[in-house]
Amino acid sequence: MNERNRFIRQAELVPQEPLLDLKVTVIGVGAIGRQVALQLASIGVLHLQLIDFDLVEFTNITTQGYLAEDVGSCKTAATKAAVEKICPEMFVEQIQDRFRSRHKIGEAIFCCVDSISARAAIWRSVSNGCQFFVDGRMLGEVIRILAVDGRDPNNDYASTLFNQSEAHTGRCTAQSTIYTANIAAGLMLHQFTRWLRKIPVDQDVTLNLLASELNPVC
Repeated sequence: MNERNRFIRQAELVPQEPLLDLKVTVIGVGAIGRQVALQLASIGVLHLQLIDFDLVEFTNITTQGYLAEDVGSCKTAATKAAVEKICPEMFVEQIQDRFRSRHKIGEAIFCCVDSISARAAIWRSVSNGCQFFVDGRMLGEVIRILAVDGRDPNNDYASTLFNQSEAHTGRCTAQSTIYTANIAAGLMLHQFTRWLRKIPVDQDVTLNLLASELNPVC
């Protein structure tokens, strides 16, 4: 039996052919990044790179979807084990480190870090080479997703990288829930599948769950 047949129900929404040779990088496998990795495995990504320097803490069980048995382990290692259970044929490369410009990353990048300064450093390094880039931000029940299609020279992502002193006090994931992280990850993958289908991505989407407000900007 062809293992790829398990994707038959999503075939019209997630084209499998582009995923065969595409390397996808997830930078930061915390609240949002962990869910992104699990969803990427579920849609059929075969080459996944995980970058994170952190270890799993007890609070990560409730807010990031890690297991009690993962506590004390590297987040990249725990996530690698989880995605391989979903997609055994997936090749997973883990880098237990902060993102550095010397890292050879994929054509599609999911930026799931928790500070503006880290996002700015990543963007400076990858902006000229990546084909698809998406940044997920979360504060409480407010989500912001910023996507860049490398085929479109007109994007305003750099303007969202304001000075760190202008950001909310504390990390953007200081107040988080697993359901908000799951929704944020789903919105990021939606932009990814739009890119795979050559549909224009939404450059800036804000979702306020408490107010039930969705504001997309194409």
